[in-house]
Amino acid sequence: MAEANSNSSIVLPPSQQQQQEGGGENGTAPLPSEEAFSELSLSSQQEKENEGDDVDDDAKGGGGEVSKKKKKKSKSKKKKEVLKQTDPPSIPVLDLFPSADFPEGQIQHYKDDNLWRTTSEEKRELERLQKPIYNSVRRAAEVHRQVRKYMKSILKPGMLMTDLCETLENTVRKLISEDGLQAGIAFPTGCSLNWVAAHWTPNSGDKTVLQYDDVMKLDFGTHIDGYIVDCAFTVAFNPVFDPLLEASREATNTGVKEAGIDVRLCDVGAAIQEVMESYEVEINGKVYQVKSIRNLNGHSIGRYQIHAGKSVPIVKGGEQTKMEEGEFFAIETFGSTGKGYVREDLECSHYMKNFDVGHIPLRLPRAKQLLATINKNFSTLAFCRRYLDRIGETKYLMALKNLCDSGIVQPYPPLCDVKGSYVSQYEHTILLRPTCKEVISRGDDY
Repeated sequence: MAEANSNSSIVLPPSQQQQQEGGGENGTAPLPSEEAFSELSLSSQQEKENEGDDVDDDAKGGGGEVSKKKKKKSKSKKKKEVLKQTDPPSIPVLDLFPSADFPEGQIQHYKDDNLWRTTSEEKRELERLQKPIYNSVRRAAEVHRQVRKYMKSILKPGMLMTDLCETLENTVRKLISEDGLQAGIAFPTGCSLNWVAAHWTPNSGDKTVLQYDDVMKLDFGTHIDGYIVDCAFTVAFNPVFDPLLEASREATNTGVKEAGIDVRLCDVGAAIQEVMESYEVEINGKVYQVKSIRNLNGHSIGRYQIHAGKSVPIVKGGEQTKMEEGEFFAIETFGSTGKGYVREDLECSHYMKNFDVGHIPLRLPRAKQLLATINKNFSTLAFCRRYLDRIGETKYLMALKNLCDSGIVQPYPPLCDVKGSYVSQYEHTILLRPTCKEVISRGDDY
């Protein structure tokens, strides 16, 4: 037989040589047939390929079986896709971030006398110690961002306000993995309309419907371990209100920019008012200068305490108190076409147990029972009547009034400008970290 190469001869085994001796007329071995020639060339080619495969497998370290296993492993890794939020949202943010490291908010660096903080190793070490707290509040902020994104996509005229609030609140409960006082809603969903600036949410049975010409302030909060994110925006379907919305949005951004360690609260208020009142809005042929509502403020935030003692004014002439390192603040602004002054009006829906209240003896057994329910479910976080209905409380109005009269619970009625006016609101939660300012609730939307 001959090998595939035409210029080389094949040496046969001695037994075959003996068999083939004398096979030809001149005693030489006969040439192989064309079929035998092609079979030999194919087999030798396969042998070479197999040898090449073996060399490759050995080079990869450990033979063909290992490489096959490696291939299988890489395929299984491809199958594990990163979880994405559903529409409507239903996956808790803990599942979307398996590492439990949640996105940082917008970072704004300190300026002037506080510029040194950016590179201070001592301040960086302080931040490392605070990381669990930062992560908790960032988780709450991520829930806020995802919920408001979803709500913006479904809001439309004709929605029942009760349905709107319950959809929002149920989405928060799912995404934050509600867990008693450890994780959940920080305060009732404010959805104040038009001249009502704040603290309105529908009570059970309310049939108010969202209209095309309404200006709605959607103000809701989330918390993890009592670390609260308080953030709000305004919804208006009619583009005529766009300058009013822009006024409060830019005023809030100015307040956020001006805030910082050792900054006086009155200076923040003066900067906010200057921006707010540079806007005008034309409604039904009449031009209104947008006014800052002088008796509404931003505020410092404590653990399980939405109003922690410091007020951030939105007009000039406020208090000289300074902001301090480590504090959380809600920077919120309200722009109005009315008087720029609010008063309490309409039926009350918001309530909150006083943070510093001690033991006050109660005579009514029903009031004691209701207080136990409030302590268990809300502690010092704000709640509304719908929340009491949801946990099975009935016929509680007299007991609730008793708690308010005793000074244990504080009612927060709706705050209203003059009837017929329009109010817009934007709000962010900021954290004055040792090295920088973090706008915790900042998102792609505002």
